[in-house]
Amino acid sequence: MNVDPNSPTTISPQLLLPFAIESAVDRYWGHQTRFARLNLDGGSIWVQHLARRIYTTEGDTYAPPTTLSQENWQFFFNDGLLNFEAIDKEAQLEGNANYQGVALVMKCWVFSILTDVWGDIPYHEALKGTAAEPIYTPAYNTQEEVYNSLLSELARANALLDADGPSIQGDILFGGNIVRWKKFANSLRLKLANRQAVKKPAESRQIMTDILSDPVTYPVFTANTDYAFLQHNANRPSNNEWHEVMVQGSRTDWRLSKTLVDKLLERNDTRLGVFARPLANGSYRGMANGLPDAIAIAEGDISCFPGDYFTRPEAPSVLMSFAELNFILAEAAFDGDIGGGLALAQDYFEKGITASFEQYGLEMPADYITALGPLNKAILMEQKWIALFGQGIEAWTEYRRTGLPDIMYTDSRAVFENQGLIPTRVAYPASEYSLNGGNVVNGTMPDNMRTKLWWTE
Repeated sequence: MNVDPNSPTTISPQLLLPFAIESAVDRYWGHQTRFARLNLDGGSIWVQHLARRIYTTEGDTYAPPTTLSQENWQFFFNDGLLNFEAIDKEAQLEGNANYQGVALVMKCWVFSILTDVWGDIPYHEALKGTAAEPIYTPAYNTQEEVYNSLLSELARANALLDADGPSIQGDILFGGNIVRWKKFANSLRLKLANRQAVKKPAESRQIMTDILSDPVTYPVFTANTDYAFLQHNANRPSNNEWHEVMVQGSRTDWRLSKTLVDKLLERNDTRLGVFARPLANGSYRGMANGLPDAIAIAEGDISCFPGDYFTRPEAPSVLMSFAELNFILAEAAFDGDIGGGLALAQDYFEKGITASFEQYGLEMPADYITALGPLNKAILMEQKWIALFGQGIEAWTEYRRTGLPDIMYTDSRAVFENQGLIPTRVAYPASEYSLNGGNVVNGTMPDNMRTKLWWTE
């Protein structure tokens, strides 16, 4: 009978949303916790955007610490998905379809990261620990099943989101702009459809055709003013995670990879001045991946640190850029998954490169595209790889999916584990074996870092 007014039993979506967004994005972008930086010590290293100057065994030798898996599995589910699930449920009770649509988009984004990192994951029975009939040991779904559900849920989110509907508060991603949420939902759906196209071409082509043929119903990103990024500020803890780690934490572990620096120098690419801090003499040099610590320290001392653009507190954390969308559509046109052929592929390709330069306030050199030569898949994926700098997890996924760009460099002094292979996935955390052992052990996927994921071409 005595209800404590200071102990609420429910939390409104507007209070949950900012924490849920920031925690999920920070976890994706870098995160300050050592041994748990999936983007910095996993994706960005494995795709040779970055290399480690010290403690190279923390990912650069293809044998990440077990905490990389444990921490990210736990917090993507607990800090991200559980909160978006709570927002979804509360929004349904309040009758606010826009909060529900936002929660669905973010759930799909986080689940897409989980399945692209681990492969098969708990999905249909996940997040049900507090349900009326709780499920504490959720069954695993195949990556194909997860993708099928995500594509369906993003379509549902687009239908729920209504610019003329109820307003939302606490939206630190798009400031309550529902049209931008719709654009993110549909752009993300195009990405997932393209990613699975080699396995399910007919379905993927239909999804892409539906979206691109009806921009009123299915708006997508159209400029560098409306892509998906979290704008940070100078006040901790709302600063960018690379700033938190590399400036506030004074960590100097990372340098630009030789692979990336050499390619940008070869292309006379002015984005190098944004991606990297020049050396004292004004030159740029990268270091090879996988070097033993004693060699790596010496090499790191004469190699470039990440650029100030990425290490300032206000640096945006990008979820999906306008440049990335254009490269997705360029690939779809090149592969024949959307109409338009090579001419349309070239058009999207050029828009993607232009958007990438403009994202950093740069003007693309006049002869840049001409110097690349005729468009082919390797050139297309090379430029996408460059444009995804900072989003190491995404670049790693694209490399695993296509095997491109075929420019990964191995120094003769490097020492790699994992049979010398760039990891194809991350192993399941020990907690799954102790808490959900029956399901993880009986899954369909060999649990090592060499197992190819479902969408691999």
